[in-house]
Amino acid sequence: MKRTAILYSFNSQKTARAAKMVQEEFGGNLEEVNVEEITLNKFHDYENFILGVPTWFDGELPNYWDEFIPELEEADLKGKTFALYGAGDQKGYPENFVDAMGILAELLEKRGGKIIGFVPNEGYEFESSKALRGNYFCGLPLDFENQARMVKPSINRWVEQLKREFD
Repeated sequence: MKRTAILYSFNSQKTARAAKMVQEEFGGNLEEVNVEEITLNKFHDYENFILGVPTWFDGELPNYWDEFIPELEEADLKGKTFALYGAGDQKGYPENFVDAMGILAELLEKRGGKIIGFVPNEGYEFESSKALRGNYFCGLPLDFENQARMVKPSINRWVEQLKREFD
């Protein structure tokens, strides 16, 4: 597998917990990078990415992405492959469940990035999501509030899928 980074905020509890589970399933072969400290030069050191992005408030990206998004909007991401996972609350925020994943995926695709790791929307109850592509999410939705027991098994299945889909 090509050089792969798992990028998330080291200060976000649930997203960081999920990152540790993903890292464990990959056998510790991912380079952990704090999104709060990433630069475009460091970003270009990798070909494959797993991005952890929770949805904040009413369907927003976390503010720690604010510093890096303008750089991504100008970057050429051709040849780079991305898998996304996101924390959301389908009962508390059913109208924008894991929207941040969809917002980020759209940006990456516009800049030439390839998105992998799509997950069927079966088993989730929500009104709408920017992360939907037909009947699939553009990544792995994790609901720690309402489906906590499903988090670990979902991550395990998703990582097996990623191992097949990453170049």
